[in-house]
Amino acid sequence: MSGQKEIVMSGIRPTGFLHLGNYFGAIRNYVRMQEEFNCFFMVADLHSLTTHPDTKELKANVHRVLAENIACGLDPDKVALYCQSHVHETSELYLYLNMMAYKGELEKTTTFKDKVRQNPENVNAGLLTYPVLQTADIVLHRAKYVPVGKDQEQHLEMARNFVNRFNHRYGEVFPEPVAFNYNEELVKVPSLDGTGKMSKSENQLATLYLADDDEMIRKKVMKAKTDGGPTEKNSTKPDYIENIFGLMKLVSSEDVIKKYAGDFDNCTIRYGDMKKQLGEDMVNFISPIRNKVDAILQNEKYLKEVMEQGAEKARKSARATMELVRTAIGLNYY
Repeated sequence: MSGQKEIVMSGIRPTGFLHLGNYFGAIRNYVRMQEEFNCFFMVADLHSLTTHPDTKELKANVHRVLAENIACGLDPDKVALYCQSHVHETSELYLYLNMMAYKGELEKTTTFKDKVRQNPENVNAGLLTYPVLQTADIVLHRAKYVPVGKDQEQHLEMARNFVNRFNHRYGEVFPEPVAFNYNEELVKVPSLDGTGKMSKSENQLATLYLADDDEMIRKKVMKAKTDGGPTEKNSTKPDYIENIFGLMKLVSSEDVIKKYAGDFDNCTIRYGDMKKQLGEDMVNFISPIRNKVDAILQNEKYLKEVMEQGAEKARKSARATMELVRTAIGLNYY
């Protein structure tokens, strides 16, 4: 391989507050990727308009998502951290790709069907063509790797279809984007109520947000579901107890985890003590991030500079791609 770094692209929706699941499921990988790849990380403000047409909160949400990602370790000097709407070439490419997207295939996407069910009054064209805009975001930088979870793999498959269609019709311009996450299983952070994974929209008391204050973190952890404890030595842990151990593995020391695992096996575990310990370890993990976020949000001048710097890097990449695209389509008349 030459000295040229491979290109990675990912989008972050500016809705709600980031939580522990976002950190361990995505951002921690982004921080690692910035050392090895040429990374474009985009705040997907245009995407949010498909389901959040009221934009009163948008500026605050965009600032928060930028601040939270920087506080978690993303370095605006190492990556292009930018807002989707600041790169106008995205809209142009979206238009061209829409000419190759068919109504039937767009209506079949799982996310579209879900959104129609949730919001039958707001079935707009942006919602239908969401995968096309997502493709434009990715291929605008001719990215090879896209860090995505299972729920986005169908969209990535569609992006490959659009890329192949474009390349077949107009000549090779875009590489086929592929899902990328280091060779480990993606970390799924369990919800505190023992039902599935942490989520921005489900039970908020079962989700630990990076913005939660110390008392709120302790309170949420203490409410985590437990039982009377094991009655037989070395018995199997129920999944909601497995969840608590799973959360402990993310933030507690090896010794602490070993101690409680041993207590469980010996039927001497006290869940109240275990949750108190987990609460303190969560506070020690989340509070430095929260304090950094608060400091960044106080500094609008810095956030403006971050957005301008990110947009300039992204536009430079986008301009180069769009030259190739217009030439390939035959839109250069002079």
